[in-house]
Amino acid sequence: MKEKTTKYIFVTGGILSGVGKGITAASLGSVLKARGFLVSIQKCDQYLNVDAGTLNPAEHGEVFVTNDGAETDLDLGHYERFLDTDLTQSSSLMTGRVLKNIIDAERAGKYLGKTVQVVPHVTRYIQDAIIACGKGSDVHIVEIGGTVGDIEGLHFIEAIRELGIRVGRENCLYAHVVYIPYLGASKEFKTKPAQHAVLTLRSLGIVPELLVARSEAKPPQKIIQKLSLFGGVSEDGIALLPNAKTVYEVPLTLEKEGAVDFVVKRLGLKGKKANLKDIRWVARRATATFAKTIHIGIVAKYLDNEDTYMSVVEALKSACWKHGVNLSYTWVDAEEITKQNALDMLHEYDGILVPGGFGSRGIEGKIAAADYAIHQKIPYLGLCLGMQVAVIAAARMIGLADANSLEFDKKTTNPVIHIMEGQHDKLETGGTMRLGSYECHIAAGSLAEKLYAAPKIFERHRHRYEFNNDYREVLSDAGLVISGTSPDNKLVEIIEIAKHPFFIAAQFHPEFTARPTRPNPLFDGFISILKKRAK
Repeated sequence: MKEKTTKYIFVTGGILSGVGKGITAASLGSVLKARGFLVSIQKCDQYLNVDAGTLNPAEHGEVFVTNDGAETDLDLGHYERFLDTDLTQSSSLMTGRVLKNIIDAERAGKYLGKTVQVVPHVTRYIQDAIIACGKGSDVHIVEIGGTVGDIEGLHFIEAIRELGIRVGRENCLYAHVVYIPYLGASKEFKTKPAQHAVLTLRSLGIVPELLVARSEAKPPQKIIQKLSLFGGVSEDGIALLPNAKTVYEVPLTLEKEGAVDFVVKRLGLKGKKANLKDIRWVARRATATFAKTIHIGIVAKYLDNEDTYMSVVEALKSACWKHGVNLSYTWVDAEEITKQNALDMLHEYDGILVPGGFGSRGIEGKIAAADYAIHQKIPYLGLCLGMQVAVIAAARMIGLADANSLEFDKKTTNPVIHIMEGQHDKLETGGTMRLGSYECHIAAGSLAEKLYAAPKIFERHRHRYEFNNDYREVLSDAGLVISGTSPDNKLVEIIEIAKHPFFIAAQFHPEFTARPTRPNPLFDGFISILKKRAK
């Protein structure tokens, strides 16, 4: 049987970062999938890190985790949500991993004495990784991180240039995302930065065929003729992409602009008419105004970059869209909350959400927030660290005054959260946590069972510390309900507070499995109770 020919779309960006390559790649994928094609997607990142696990969230944003435990760039979260698919480690390729594997192979003598070089060894490795990730797909989309011309990204640009020759130019398409600024002084859109972006890519041996022109406002149509004339791209291969009310409108814009038709024709694909029902539903819900608004206080400490909690916010949105309510959320600085001022700082919110995180900074404020939610009967959703601080708060309520996690207090006499068994000898930071999807068994009659409507589930983890089983009995007797455990019952996965309107916290990260059309059950239940209670 003849092996399927995979078509490749390479998405690059010019002049400046943050123009929307990830959303463009994800949007192209979602519409191609809506046309019946089997689509896979991949991100190539320039960083010398082996993976995203050790990157500072305040600088880089969220670390997204796949089912198989890869710590990746947040763009993979966009990919999963837009394509409604579960990705794997192969969808994230960082320079650090590439170089590490090549150096390890060289040290093991696998190059048979050859001089190891960027070309062909590094570029060939990248090509092989791209081909392996896209195997079996009709279309494989590859986003190249950073900006074309960056010295640290040249190996990826060269690799995709060579790959075009390797697989045949008829089987790959180069898409370039450029920026068109508007100058208020002269009241005109300027195409010169976009022209230079195309020129830079051309100078590296790649001629873009699809030009996605980003702008703050919609430019006049004549911009297309100018971009075509000075960029050397056909007019039907240019799509204008002004800022949208929501990123979920971008797939519809690309379809309307003819970009997807251009891609299908250029790659010789034969698909059916796009079924845009779900895409349109999400775009409508994301821009709708509903009768009721719920107010959530997100008690966090990485407040310099909202992208740090990207999946949390998207998970809240998806649940709000399902229930037809407006989402209003406020970032509450955990470092400013104390047990004494918690009422003043948190009373205005319908619900409290405490997301994940690492380190001792702001921990007492998060514990105070959990304590407030317990005493004031305010709906509470804890994610990963949000579960651990809830356990600490519950323990302190029954007289274990110094209850804490060994992560934050090595001298505590009541370590209700402690290091995972087998982790004591792991001195490295990267990749040594419990990562990826794990099975969880749910207790009958619990809130968790009501929400998930299943006796067992699979959710994604990213943590090192666990609930200390020595405290199970005493905390259970005091009203802490252990409603989810690992199959062997050794690890606590979900806790609840008895006789509380809604207090549930999970050791895993349910936000990673939320989808725009299918909210995660914990977020679904959280928004449902808030809708009922909201004024």
